[in-house]
Amino acid sequence: AVGAKTNEITQVEPLLEGLNIQGAVITADALLTQRKIADYLVEKKNADYVFTVKDNQPTLRQDIATLGLDAFPPQHKTPDKGHGRLEQREIWASTALNDYVEFPHVKQVFCIRRTTTDLEGNVVQGRKSTTETVYGVTSLSPEHASPAELLAYNRGHWQIENRLHHVRDMTYDEDRSQVRTGRRPHAMATLRNVAISLLRLAGARNIAVATRYLGRQRERPLRLLGLA
Repeated sequence: AVGAKTNEITQVEPLLEGLNIQGAVITADALLTQRKIADYLVEKKNADYVFTVKDNQPTLRQDIATLGLDAFPPQHKTPDKGHGRLEQREIWASTALNDYVEFPHVKQVFCIRRTTTDLEGNVVQGRKSTTETVYGVTSLSPEHASPAELLAYNRGHWQIENRLHHVRDMTYDEDRSQVRTGRRPHAMATLRNVAISLLRLAGARNIAVATRYLGRQRERPLRLLGLA
């Protein structure tokens, strides 16, 4: 839990302090792309990071954008099909800024472009943008992380967001919950995580549909739990 008088940035070290993450690769939202956190991960925890760079680090973002990496053929790309659309991800990585950027332990910078179309290759209507370009930094050298691996780390991070936090917010309306005091928010978050995990283990592809299905008859969730 993050206290009312602080933010997520200050909670990273207390969260990770008791964990053995030596050799692990830590991904984080752009908010946590902070010099202090990078130093903590590499120097104290002997871990590596893959961070997204957005407008909270404007100079770093501009430095990477100025390289113009996406003017060249991508070093790796992956197509993804789902939800009635195609999404292609392309990545470029470079070591050109290692000795220039003022961010600790940088071994590569990278640029990822996501392009979304319908199944026939046409622009998807109703979306704010069909092409998105994001930038990032990592403490992993090219010998330890290829462009394909960096793209996988980035995508894996957002799978957590999409498959868990987005579901908790959209399906269970967590952000508007009135349970806000003591340990109750933590308990409710745990229960939501358990519910989502049980449905995924049962093979549910759409948590909202599965939740409505279970809610129609009280025997159905009991069967899911093996109690009926």
